[in-house]
Amino acid sequence: MKRYDLKSMSTDQLSILYDEITAILTEKMVAQKRVLEDRLKQLVPVERTSETARRRPYPIVLPKYRNPDNKSETWAGRGKKPRWLSAQLKSGKQIEDFRIGF
Repeated sequence: MKRYDLKSMSTDQLSILYDEITAILTEKMVAQKRVLEDRLKQLVPVERTSETARRRPYPIVLPKYRNPDNKSETWAGRGKKPRWLSAQLKSGKQIEDFRIGF
């Protein structure tokens, strides 16, 4: 290994030495990173996000309530109450008046 007397070197010589050291250090870091990534791949299997990100299938929920004024408006009883049902309940009707008979 070469010994350098850094204090006696000119600015240009120090700059050239700096560039050489930076290039060698970058090469070694890239090689070391590659080795570590290969080791990691052997330890941890790669997960495929497209296959694991699928949502689980939920069962179909049949409607339990129907708007008597518009038969196409229904509600399964989940989530926020629809506006048509809230308006009917405020007018004094009971929720059971809108239940779909099975």
